[in-house]
Amino acid sequence: MNTALWVVQVVLAIFMLMPGSLKLMNSIDELIAKGKGRMDWAEDISATNMKIIGLLEVLAAIGLILPMAIGFYPILTPLAAVGVILTMIGAISLHLKRGDEPKSWMINVVIIVLAAFVAYGRYFL
Repeated sequence: MNTALWVVQVVLAIFMLMPGSLKLMNSIDELIAKGKGRMDWAEDISATNMKIIGLLEVLAAIGLILPMAIGFYPILTPLAAVGVILTMIGAISLHLKRGDEPKSWMINVVIIVLAAFVAYGRYFL
């Protein structure tokens, strides 16, 4: 079980770190251009909020790996997973508000399931 949890944690960290760093390093116009239709939702978010979302995603990626890896406050790992769940709920609500197709928010649902597995596994098991 520990191995499965580590694999999911690494996958989740990648899912959070890559887009989070892109959101921190690029403007909204650059994100929309680089997203080729997958980042059109960015036009509904202020630049400040986009940077905050990016920062939260990068911190979540760090929180999913670092506390368990170094054994320092390992309770932060399931808390980071809960943070991922809350972030993805916000993403889904934005997609639903915009009337986006289900395929645009289904990845968020997958991430929620993976994060719930990590949160449960690291907290209760």
